[in-house]
Amino acid sequence: MTEPQAIPRQSWWTLGITAAAGFMVSLEITVISLAFNDIQESFDGTSRATLSWIFTAYNIGVAALLLLSGWAADRYGRKKLFLIGLAVFMLGSLLSGISTDAATLIGARVVQSVGGAMQFPAGLALLLPAFPPEKRGMAVGIWGATGALAAALGPSIGAALVNGFGWRSVFLVNIPVAALAIALGSRILVESRADDLPESVDAISVPVASLGVGLLVLAIAQSEQWGLTSPATLLTVAAAVALLVIFVRRSRSHPEPLFDLDLLQIRSFSTSLAGTLCFCAAFFGWFVVLPSFIQDWWDYSIVKTGLVLVPGPALAAFVSPFMGRVADARGHRVVLVIGGVAGAIGMVTHLIFTTLEPRLFIGMVLPGLFVGVAAGCSFAMLVAATMRDVPPQRFGMAGAGRTTVFQLAIALGIAVAAAVVGDPGNAEDALSVYRINWVIALAFFVGQAALFALAYPSAPTESAVAETAAA
Repeated sequence: MTEPQAIPRQSWWTLGITAAAGFMVSLEITVISLAFNDIQESFDGTSRATLSWIFTAYNIGVAALLLLSGWAADRYGRKKLFLIGLAVFMLGSLLSGISTDAATLIGARVVQSVGGAMQFPAGLALLLPAFPPEKRGMAVGIWGATGALAAALGPSIGAALVNGFGWRSVFLVNIPVAALAIALGSRILVESRADDLPESVDAISVPVASLGVGLLVLAIAQSEQWGLTSPATLLTVAAAVALLVIFVRRSRSHPEPLFDLDLLQIRSFSTSLAGTLCFCAAFFGWFVVLPSFIQDWWDYSIVKTGLVLVPGPALAAFVSPFMGRVADARGHRVVLVIGGVAGAIGMVTHLIFTTLEPRLFIGMVLPGLFVGVAAGCSFAMLVAATMRDVPPQRFGMAGAGRTTVFQLAIALGIAVAAAVVGDPGNAEDALSVYRINWVIALAFFVGQAALFALAYPSAPTESAVAETAAA
């Protein structure tokens, strides 16, 4: 039996820097949601449908570029791509904060998406090898906790920023965080790359995969406005599927693929991708539309709404590091089953106790606490479970594939929730459609629990252990 490896100070610095970048990106999601109404008022005359591209353009850009970014991180250096990505994200944040019209803001969000796509797979690929395998669950748990903490603080920080400094501050707040991460990262992070990758990549697969994923996210995000069965939606989906089929065929036969499809034969990897789809569709489908219910039908202010949403994510930030240690000791499967069950209980609690009468604790805080446990068990552990058996030389590529599924799942969850909730005309109709949304989220959470209980391998394969030891 080998002695546990000591964790050097360098590893903790790597965790701190990559976690800070993750905190920044996670914070951006929730604070922008709360700033949307103020942005609409600032750009008077711009339709809500046009302004929705503030979200859609970012999601499409990130999803479309992740596979290329993952390959580039493995090939040219994870540290290099991470720092460049942070710089581009900071530039996009600055341009967003000084935008004078909706078109400029949407364009700036595209710049942000390029930076986000570059830094995420590179950051994960820097973090994982910095810790010995038996401590990676703990490290990813802490890393995930910072994202949960950002989600917890996002509503209250967003409300304070918007009320005190206007909507532009929700973008400009990224600049000092990114600048500090760049300054520390350039001195502390250790460069790494995959030495066995070819000098170039399949040139045709790059635009084919990017357009295919981008069109799929576009179809999902716009399905509410276009209509689920409209010609625009169906044609966009058909084009996306055709491009992705081409990408898969080329990846199977080309000597220099953009994404190594052999990764999907790793059962822990493929099962966790399906689990990621279930969890993200459930969580974001629940979380994104919930503030509208609280504000429109409970008549809460934006500040009070933000405070109502804090307890669940705050609990997630507390739970995540602890569950990382549990995963190191007992395996990822048990933690992710608990996460799915906790999320399902949260949705059942909503269905039983949430009514049009504002019952703060049992109607909103209690369901949120259960979902907070689900988030604490799932966000970071899904990353660790997905990457558990991936060879170290494929960390960037596999992380990019995982994050692509993550982005698609977010778009799917939000699109389904928006289509189900719609724009109800009275309180009774509102409660009815929100209950349908909670039932859908319940089904996704149950799917997560079932997948990991039945399909996820309990222990790494011998080949994965050998490859990790060799690396």
